[in-house]
Amino acid sequence: MTTSELAPAERGRLLLRSLDRAALATLDADGGPYASLVLVASDPAGQPLLLVSRLAEHTGNLERDARASLLFDGTGGLDQPLTGARLTVSGRAEPAGDPALRARYLARHPDAAGYADFPDFGLWRVRVARGHMVAGFGAIHRFDADDLLIDPPAALTAAEARIIGHMNDDHADAIDLYAQALLGRSGTGWRMTGIDADGADLRLGGAVARLAFAAPVADADAARQELVRLVRHARGGGLAD
Repeated sequence: MTTSELAPAERGRLLLRSLDRAALATLDADGGPYASLVLVASDPAGQPLLLVSRLAEHTGNLERDARASLLFDGTGGLDQPLTGARLTVSGRAEPAGDPALRARYLARHPDAAGYADFPDFGLWRVRVARGHMVAGFGAIHRFDADDLLIDPPAALTAAEARIIGHMNDDHADAIDLYAQALLGRSGTGWRMTGIDADGADLRLGGAVARLAFAAPVADADAARQELVRLVRHARGGGLAD
């Protein structure tokens, strides 16, 4: 299935998961808008994770007023950017102390390990309330949180670190194959940084990619079967959109 064939909410979630940065909008001390660039990951449900410093203007804004929105821009590289997809999610930001979420963020952004332990840095999660996606001229979609997010299967979440470690240690060639044959990306040495019911996150240096699954997976065995299927598809020469 190509991206254009996905349901709008699935396409919006894929866009959010595919990008590792976003524009964060918060409210300053006078109640005015303040926009900044942040690096993002996502929790297993699809909600954005941010690692931010208390010294940053946006963090002070969130401590005063938790309302926030994030713009995920999928128009990069297009000759006509307004024909591309962009998604805004809105909700309330809150500190996230779960070590598993911290590990998920640092896997997505390994360079952040160099400052994540500084006393002024902390992980936050944006609890998504709604979404708004423009997927080209006249293609406007509004989502409730239930439309945009998934209910993450506990068995898969518990197995995530083991699956990632196994893929990176024992099947690095398969990860390169996903990136090259299915996603049209160049280079070798791609690594898997996350896996959830909808797909897997890949990274090579400063480049990120999203490997979407044909159907949601619920546990490690289902994930293995889908990853094997995708290898076979890649060896067959099929380029995914």
